[in-house]
Amino acid sequence: MPAVHARGTRRRTISEINMVPFIDVMLVLLIIFMVSAPLITTGIIELPRVGTAKTAPQRVIEVMVASDESVRLRVDGKDSERVPLARVAERVKQAQRGAATTAVVVSGDRNVRYEVVVKTLDALNRADVGRVGLLVKPTGS
Repeated sequence: MPAVHARGTRRRTISEINMVPFIDVMLVLLIIFMVSAPLITTGIIELPRVGTAKTAPQRVIEVMVASDESVRLRVDGKDSERVPLARVAERVKQAQRGAATTAVVVSGDRNVRYEVVVKTLDALNRADVGRVGLLVKPTGS
């Protein structure tokens, strides 16, 4: 109940904020965080690095997405004709010749829309093509 001052016949309430409970709660939270902080273990995450492969794969199928959104296949360094996006997965499966361990990399031109690269990756994923990765080139080349 708020404190009331009596001044003659008028009663006036004093509206003040009691800060003591608020400070008590903040001190308890501070103590909890100070005690629990040293108990939290930090995990170590090892990220993959570019160029750390010991040996290059023997067969590589490269799916190249050009700036005009056309898709080409390069099998073992030999270029082939343009392939419609709907038939990319089928052509990659043919190029793998039943060897699901053949590496498949997707490379995109610098000016290609990201959406086209994602659609290509999605088409390969839906066709259960294994070992699909993105080709990374250093910025100096």
